[in-house]
Amino acid sequence: MCFHQWQEVFPIGLTLPPAPDANTPSGRLAFEELRDSGVLLIRTGPVVDNEEGKKFSAWDAEWAEREKQFMSAAAHAGLYCAPWLKEMAVIDAKHPEREDRLRRVVRFFKDNPGLGVWKGVDEPQWGKIPVSELVRAYKIIHEEDPNHRIWIVHAPRGTVEELRAYNATFDIGGVDIYPVKDPPGVHLAATDKNREISAVGDFTQKMMRVTQGRKTVWLTLQIAFSGTVPPKHALRFPTRQQQRFMTYEAIINGAKGLIYYGGSLQPTLSDRDRALGWNWTYWDGVLRSVIQEIGDKSPLAAALCAPISKLGVKASESSIELSVREVNRKVFLLACSRDPQKTFETKFTGLPHELGSGVVLYESPRTVEAKDGTFSDRFAPFDVHVYKFSRP
Repeated sequence: MCFHQWQEVFPIGLTLPPAPDANTPSGRLAFEELRDSGVLLIRTGPVVDNEEGKKFSAWDAEWAEREKQFMSAAAHAGLYCAPWLKEMAVIDAKHPEREDRLRRVVRFFKDNPGLGVWKGVDEPQWGKIPVSELVRAYKIIHEEDPNHRIWIVHAPRGTVEELRAYNATFDIGGVDIYPVKDPPGVHLAATDKNREISAVGDFTQKMMRVTQGRKTVWLTLQIAFSGTVPPKHALRFPTRQQQRFMTYEAIINGAKGLIYYGGSLQPTLSDRDRALGWNWTYWDGVLRSVIQEIGDKSPLAAALCAPISKLGVKASESSIELSVREVNRKVFLLACSRDPQKTFETKFTGLPHELGSGVVLYESPRTVEAKDGTFSDRFAPFDVHVYKFSRP
């Protein structure tokens, strides 16, 4: 998918995906199952999960062949790859040979129909990687391939000013935030006081300030991560309510794409899933239904690509976060409650006065009635409601 086409979709991605030839428990090709449910992007590149954790390999001839297999299988299913360039995305005086390797890899894959974006170095600010070394790699990649974007993910660390220095190193920025753990939020900095799952919204807002609205922001959310891998840590996965809340809170606060991390971590898998190489239990129980709500085949697909509406819609409760999108004569209101304890009713105001009955998506047959641009609804802790109104 070329540079400009990422403006036309709301990409849903996985880090890491199943193997190119993997099957689901029912025997279906894994990539076809993912694509049909709304997944569009898979992060690839030379990393292999094993029982001990992650074993990193290099961009050598063996991996180039493996990457070709990923891209071929992805393209066949309608998916796109985001190959992680790893150390090649850091060009410094100590490793002059990296430039030649980087140019050769980019030239080799740039016209592959399975290529979506390039994944640059991971968490560079937290790793204290000099900006200049990433800028050099950024320029080389775009010299060789002007048609595909470069995506970099920050750790949930650093100040806005520290992170902003890296804006010159990517086209798509983001942050990985994994708050579901015992104890919660342990991977966050001591200065980040919010340990609830609503930290996702805080970090989305932070990245919007970092990029100043000039770059696309994708959020990386949790299936599992190193802090939930046994035996050192208690195994925890987000519940469906938690995953749905984090997903919508990121969108409401400005994310233009979502990546879900940790489906391939071997120590977190059941015996059945370990044999298949991916967490199909979590997919079937939680993630697939959430992605189906926001994927490119969902009722929200066009709304998620639309700009934020200028309608001055407000909620009477301060813990409600909301976003309004307009598509043709449809008005979509996405709202979630950050409150971890209270159940309450909130009043929405500022909608167009001509709106009447609205559908509450994914809660059929529930509806709400707007009158003079106002309606009320009830929210439980970390609740999400998605409303669709049609102008007469």
